[in-house]
Amino acid sequence: METLLKVNKMNTVFKTDRGVVQAVKDVSYEIFESEIVGLVGESGCGKSVSQMSILQLIPMPPGKIESGSAIFEGTDLLSLGKHSPELNAIRGAKISMVFQEPMTSLNPAITVERQMSEVLIVHGKANPKEARERSISMLEQVGIPDPAKRADDYPHQLSGGMRQRVMVGMAMLCNPKMIIADEATTALDATIQAQLLELMYELVQRYRTALVLVTHNLGVVARYAHRINVMYAGRIVESGTTQEIWKETLHPYTKGLLKCVPKLGEKLVPIEGKPPSLIGGAGLCPFRPRCREKIACCDQKPLGQPVSVGGSHSVACFKVTEGDCVS
Repeated sequence: METLLKVNKMNTVFKTDRGVVQAVKDVSYEIFESEIVGLVGESGCGKSVSQMSILQLIPMPPGKIESGSAIFEGTDLLSLGKHSPELNAIRGAKISMVFQEPMTSLNPAITVERQMSEVLIVHGKANPKEARERSISMLEQVGIPDPAKRADDYPHQLSGGMRQRVMVGMAMLCNPKMIIADEATTALDATIQAQLLELMYELVQRYRTALVLVTHNLGVVARYAHRINVMYAGRIVESGTTQEIWKETLHPYTKGLLKCVPKLGEKLVPIEGKPPSLIGGAGLCPFRPRCREKIACCDQKPLGQPVSVGGSHSVACFKVTEGDCVS
């Protein structure tokens, strides 16, 4: 498979009154054409910020992308101006994003069809008449009943699940190369969540679109993703194929996340402690205060990039990579 997006050592910070928050630290990964990748971690670990940074959607200031690159089809997205025509031509047309809460993404004063048509018109994909027809067709594809009538509804007239279907349809309108689903189903009940995940899976398979599933639930990505990146405290701590992560789990944090996946007849085992502050820090492993497998190296050596342990599996953990370190 050819590489669609290659992110290399991306660092994103936020300047606050209490200090500089290192929201994304030295994050590197690849997305291949037509594949589904899961990005997993607790709330506040940098998942959403890392994805928004790629499209320069974070507020600047207080945010700032300090360094790194995000090469998409030969173009470094981070080198483009935040409001440049080049980047605007990519957002929505080649890389689309589905956010967690559609009511904050959809304009309450404009009909569904007008908002969807605007995507096509702005990117020069259709005239107003064609845009309306294609928007109604997409509403039908995402499972909206009576799409011609619903197209003229306002967002508040739709249920939460239907609004999120509109967002998925809007993301697919320009047939993008890649879609980022940022906790797109978290606010919905379990039944609607499952329906939307199946819908996204079917659509990306049909249009051969790459999909990044951002979630805190490893169980969700295990069903759909080809590969998984696990984030903690702004870093990627483990990555590999779904089978490698699920069957040969190496990082103690990933093990903890797996124990939090509900299983019939088994008790949930929470990860003790709380995530660390992202202000300052000595560069040591951020998980060490909560880790049950900590060794001497963890309190002595700065944590670097994930190290390959075979195949596409890599991990940033001294317990795994420093066999000679005395505990």
